Amino acid sequence: MAQKPSIPKGTRDFSPQEVVQRNYIFDIIRTSFKTYGFQPIETPSFENSDTLMGKYGEEGDRLIFKILNSGDYLNPNKRAISDEEYSERNSKKLTKYISEKALRYDLTVPFARYVVQHQNEITFPFKRYQIQPVWRADRPQKGRFREFYQCDADVVGSNSLWQEVELVQLYDEVFDTLNLKGVTIKLNNRKILSGIAEVIGAEDKLIDFTVALDKLDKIGEEGVITEMISKGISEDAIHKLQPLFKVAGNASEKLTLLKSLLASSEIGLKGISELEFITNTIEELSLKSANLEIDVTLARGLNYYTGAIFEVTPPEGVKMGSIGGGGRYDDLTGIFGLKNMSGVGISFGLDRIYLVLEELNLFPKTVISNTKVLFINFGESESLYAMKAVSKLRNAGISSELYPDAAKMGKQMGYADKRNIPFVILAGDKEIENQSFTLKNMKSGDQKSVDFNELQEILQS
Repeated sequence: MAQKPSIPKGTRDFSPQEVVQRNYIFDIIRTSFKTYGFQPIETPSFENSDTLMGKYGEEGDRLIFKILNSGDYLNPNKRAISDEEYSERNSKKLTKYISEKALRYDLTVPFARYVVQHQNEITFPFKRYQIQPVWRADRPQKGRFREFYQCDADVVGSNSLWQEVELVQLYDEVFDTLNLKGVTIKLNNRKILSGIAEVIGAEDKLIDFTVALDKLDKIGEEGVITEMISKGISEDAIHKLQPLFKVAGNASEKLTLLKSLLASSEIGLKGISELEFITNTIEELSLKSANLEIDVTLARGLNYYTGAIFEVTPPEGVKMGSIGGGGRYDDLTGIFGLKNMSGVGISFGLDRIYLVLEELNLFPKTVISNTKVLFINFGESESLYAMKAVSKLRNAGISSELYPDAAKMGKQMGYADKRNIPFVILAGDKEIENQSFTLKNMKSGDQKSVDFNELQEILQS
């Protein structure tokens, strides 16, 4: 019995129309990246496991897809695992023996590896963009996939906060061009979170604190408190933290409150100063259609962020998680031996952006995957006449096809109708004799005889 075909959960097939619409988003993002001076690179789909592991925190590491080594690694005569370790059945210990490579979890860590490996060929500050798929062993749900594209722009080799300003503008530029107006660019600073942890006496629990806080919009205040308690953060510390859950007002008011809360924290005040520069500068420059908002509970769970952190949410009323995010990382390349190489970057979530544009019906009508005209196949000599015209139309940039078989007229017309091809050409003995074409408009049903020049003019209009 034939096996029923299927694909893994969290992955998707894309129809021709979907691919064209996705390419529309890619093209706008890529054009903006180029306009802002970013250069393209690509890295392998999979990396050595030790390149990826330990860079994303405990939760992130669990979501990395591992690739099994080839060969009979459990054969007692060949295996590198000791009998003692094998008998323990400890999957974490065994993994290093049976898997040495993994699918990339994001594009940032592979980029850091790239920078270190190619440091002698790179001119710093290095502005790179990268548009490639990534994989996460996550639980699939709306807007959350196991295979998805990231579109990243990063700058390494500069500590300047002007880079953060430029990345806010880049977000605004892309979403405005996509006609996705009213997105919110949320902004926080990891130094502020470190300052908060310091003030509430939870410095040793910074990672647990930020991972829990990052879930506020998903599990609510009570859920965050429960998780923090489970991680050993004291109730007294959480009590000091609670005013932050309800911070309101504009950027200036939020920063004023933070200054009073973090008056005793040097690192916290440094983070506030950095936020002030970014928000004040953006206010001077102004944005096209995005909103910039300080969110003091924004944490972004990745361990490598050290300064500004960004997250972009869709316009009000759209039920979707973040459609972009990023931040400053002061020493990500240090894990690969290149110290004091600060970087900052942002990412666009292509798949979620697609779903938002689809929900709001924002794809332009012109973004279609379609042949403009189909030539009906009446036989060998007629097809040769048609193909000469098809070649000329293609040279003029007009998408054209000849139906491959001399099938019944109804079948060929039905094909054009199902493919939403707007025009059909009928060219038989009479047309060949007159060097003309009978052009049929599939929508109106009208048809008329035209010469090639008139045909090309109509199809280009």
